[in-house]
Amino acid sequence: MAKGKYSRAPVRKSSTPSSTLIFALLLFFTFLVLILLALGIVSIPTSNPSSNHQVHDLNSIVHSTVHRVEVSKERGDQWVEFLSWEPRAFVYHNFLSKDECEYLIKLASPHMEKSQVVDEKTGRSKDSRVRTSSGTFLPRGRDKIVRAIEQRIADFTFLPVEHGEGLQVLHYEVGQKYEPHFDYFLEEYSTANGGQRIATVLMYLSDVEEGGETVFPSAKGNISDVPYWNELSKCGKEGLSVKPKMGDALLFWSMKPDASLDPSSLHGGCPVIRGDKWSATKWIRVHEYHA
Repeated sequence: MAKGKYSRAPVRKSSTPSSTLIFALLLFFTFLVLILLALGIVSIPTSNPSSNHQVHDLNSIVHSTVHRVEVSKERGDQWVEFLSWEPRAFVYHNFLSKDECEYLIKLASPHMEKSQVVDEKTGRSKDSRVRTSSGTFLPRGRDKIVRAIEQRIADFTFLPVEHGEGLQVLHYEVGQKYEPHFDYFLEEYSTANGGQRIATVLMYLSDVEEGGETVFPSAKGNISDVPYWNELSKCGKEGLSVKPKMGDALLFWSMKPDASLDPSSLHGGCPVIRGDKWSATKWIRVHEYHA
């Protein structure tokens, strides 16, 4: 008796449940991450988390750095005013808050000593009648507030924090002054650490009733084209002048764009006639400065 033949159809293998489960889990976690990002619960890290503005967007710098210091978030309206091309000079209005100004004064007050000048022959500090103020230096990065101000200066100048010297806080009483001088060095001793001074940021920590202007006697242009011309002292009318206002910051360049020294950056502090003048100065070098 012949045996029947049975046809054997190929058996279809069902897809493994493990691959389907993995795909479903990946899809679930993708949606979960997107939801968390949308709600702001998580964020994607960037290469520079401390920067919240475009690198060369000046308007963004002016309006975004206001929240960096915890002592105060109220600095009023900020804007940058162009002063001169010879020397290159700009004023950043309300660069510091009132609380920041008072904090720097309080920090420096117990350590004030008679100001000195740099000897052009030796590079060492010495007493001089051309500078009659008192002052002290704050170590770079001294605390959180100082670090935030230094970062703001770096944002304003587009020069790295590491190129700046420590802040120098100065106090001018009635009659005290600083005769016209250059911030750049004329000897090699002082350029050994960090190179030449390229720019200066002078921050006014107090209002001055009369006098105390920063004057550029060699500046080119119409020196009387300032709204406060009639309020200036006799000394202030001898050049392009900036009247001290608490919180404002004056940026001027001691070197030209071609890296040559700029003699029009000659500047001085006019005698204080009424009130007290407090200021903080940051000198910035061509290369990294090692404090």
